[in-house]
Amino acid sequence: MAGFPAARPRRLRRTAALRRLAAQTTVTPSDLVLPLFVKEGIGQPQPVGAMPGVVQHTLDSLRKAVAEAAQAGVGGVILFGIPAAKDGRGSAADDPAGIIQAALGVVTAETGDALAVMADLCLCEYTDHGHCGVLTPAGGVDNDATLERYAAIAVAQAAAGADMVAPSGMMDGQVGAIRSALDRAGYHDTVICAYAMKYASAFYGPFREAAEGAPQFGDRAAYQADPSAGDALREIMLDLDEGADIVMVKPALPYLDVVSAAAAAVPVPVAAYQVSGEYAMAEAAVANGWLERERVIAETLTSIRRAGASIILSYWATEAARLLG
Repeated sequence: MAGFPAARPRRLRRTAALRRLAAQTTVTPSDLVLPLFVKEGIGQPQPVGAMPGVVQHTLDSLRKAVAEAAQAGVGGVILFGIPAAKDGRGSAADDPAGIIQAALGVVTAETGDALAVMADLCLCEYTDHGHCGVLTPAGGVDNDATLERYAAIAVAQAAAGADMVAPSGMMDGQVGAIRSALDRAGYHDTVICAYAMKYASAFYGPFREAAEGAPQFGDRAAYQADPSAGDALREIMLDLDEGADIVMVKPALPYLDVVSAAAAAVPVPVAAYQVSGEYAMAEAAVANGWLERERVIAETLTSIRRAGASIILSYWATEAARLLG
């Protein structure tokens, strides 16, 4: 503008100290949640081939991993259980002696209040068919029968020590059914972190190896969200109306627009899950010398935080917390 000195945005980029001072988006260790897999019946941690650095834990190695996460300042962990035996209704998911309940006991005993402890609440890891619910005779997922299972699982997880349950099956009414069951059982303070928008994404492949929960037939497009649909806020608001305390968008990077829209619209924290495919792509590129690992970790987490997520689930959580610290 005539009469004024030319603006020079580069002035604030000249040194690292100036860049830090001018930063408007920061990621802190307490923003991060570490996903962890624990498998029944193994003697040693089992590496996940598609996810370098990620393992299926034993209860002993899980104890070490959560202690390291807490020491690094990570905000929380989310646990995925892999049982030794599966059946059509996922009976192991709410078995008081099941692997996820045992894992919750180990984590809470090891870390106390140092970490927020979350349990994934679904059936895909526990059913022999790999779908997220109970099946009808025709082979479809029975929404209402599945809600009954989710309610029982939520109570079992709360009884085992979960601070939060995270229903991820995308069944209609799942949050309401879980909230009612928790309240009836006296777990009024158990938090529900709802996978409010979980897309039927191509980015879940490595996770299915890690959690051993790939569907044995068909796919999950009939209950997970369509990537091209415009119903994200409707889905999110339904979960809020049913009692969700936190809403989650999954995956993160391909859906930053949805993260941003959710953050602008809701009065609760918004979580975003940086999923296995996002992690695996970056790790593969780093292994080939195409990307700089620490910069990729920092940049992707910053982009998710900038979009509006106040909670980020990431397989890099412990490492990122150390970098940030």
